[in-house]
Amino acid sequence: SFCCFLRFAEIKEGDVVRHDGKRSDGYLEHIFKHAAKELFGMDVKEITYKALKNKDFQEVTLEKDGETVLRFAAAYGFRNIQNIVLKLKKGKFLYHFVEVLACPGGCLNGKGQAQTEDGKPDKALLNQMEEVYTAIPVRLPESNVHVQKMYQDWLEGMDSKKVQETLHTKYSAGNQTASNLDIKW
Repeated sequence: SFCCFLRFAEIKEGDVVRHDGKRSDGYLEHIFKHAAKELFGMDVKEITYKALKNKDFQEVTLEKDGETVLRFAAAYGFRNIQNIVLKLKKGKFLYHFVEVLACPGGCLNGKGQAQTEDGKPDKALLNQMEEVYTAIPVRLPESNVHVQKMYQDWLEGMDSKKVQETLHTKYSAGNQTASNLDIKW
């Protein structure tokens, strides 16, 4: 709503914070740590990404009592997204959460970013952007005053019907039609 926008417009530069993760596309890290704490009572300080088929498909797991209890993946680029969709269709998908971005290397490496004169990504600029991003202080969303105010004023409380309708969804298998069978993944 416009009212909510006005409140966020009042945020000063010093109020800018970020979520866990080394890059702007690192929601996986925050969600992983939060899930580990909420579901298994484990306080994860650092997570380790394990590259699988390529550097743009990485896995993060949490083990408890010798058993893998959380399995997350970060998949960047259309090749990796295609592989995920194929595995989903075959019912061979092992992940609880996947962070998907179309740009290989993530958002900071996207086509909207500065490039060298020959049209290639500017690695020095990419490194500089990552340094600037990681210099911003981390604040968990649940402790952010602005997020709490949004829940209170706009969403009518943490456990309201409006929260359920706005932020939660359910998925169910649908019937495949001819039109979605024509998509070549």
